[in-house]
Amino acid sequence: MTHEQQAVTAKGKPSYGQVADVLTERIRTGELRAGERMPTQEQLAAEFGVERRTVRQALDLLRDAGLLTEGGKGAPARVSVPPSRDAEETPRTTAAALGPRLVEAFEAPNVRVDAICLTTETLNQALAEPLRRVQAREITPHSVRVRVLVPASDLNLAFPRPAEQSVNGDEVHRHWLSRRDGHGRVLMLSLRALATRGIEVEVTLRTLPFTPPVKLYLLNGAEALFAYYDVHERTERIAGTESRIFDALGSDSTLFPFESGGGRRDQAFVAQSQSWFDSLWGTLAVDAVLDA
Repeated sequence: MTHEQQAVTAKGKPSYGQVADVLTERIRTGELRAGERMPTQEQLAAEFGVERRTVRQALDLLRDAGLLTEGGKGAPARVSVPPSRDAEETPRTTAAALGPRLVEAFEAPNVRVDAICLTTETLNQALAEPLRRVQAREITPHSVRVRVLVPASDLNLAFPRPAEQSVNGDEVHRHWLSRRDGHGRVLMLSLRALATRGIEVEVTLRTLPFTPPVKLYLLNGAEALFAYYDVHERTERIAGTESRIFDALGSDSTLFPFESGGGRRDQAFVAQSQSWFDSLWGTLAVDAVLDA
């Protein structure tokens, strides 16, 4: 007799552990396929003849085992898609990894993206494909909410900064600021254009009083993408002169993904990252003023 038969035929109500065993077996055998929505808690409670609390405890066990992703508000969870071996062994750069993650995020009915970065250049590039699909009506979110934190304009940045005394520090700062404001305007215009498709759009840029040493993207409150800024010495043409500066290329940063359905460690990282972002947004951050 299988675990499933034991659970549904035993006298009395099955425990949450038995319910979890049945659901695990269905996932392992492919009866519940990767990416497929789980039955609702109400449906599972009726099937097993248990209270919804028992079902919730069983689903928590499956999440801790990395078998389920978190469902949205009021939506059932999905069976986790196991990562490929290549994906596990080869972390990808932000330029390669962020775009596909954003496409998936924009498939949700209510899209929420929070980001901390030096400029929005890489975010703009990664948004190109999901925005194209929305404009083509291939994906149709109801709302899109984007919040971005960037360094303040009057900040003495840790980087970019001159790598040698002959380089004018004010020119380096003005060069970065023009990039920050230019990419920020592009971000706001491209996202607000979605309103022509009847989508509710909210996009806000705020500034921080420090140079972020890392970049962070939070997608729909369920995924955190984290990367360190690697600072290097490089040559940049600034005010008509080739200048040696210390700078970080965010698109080349290695991006590490954490998913709330990937087990307790990932879930804690996503929750803490969202809490950190919200704390900065609500305390130190002020609305950005972009130069025309």
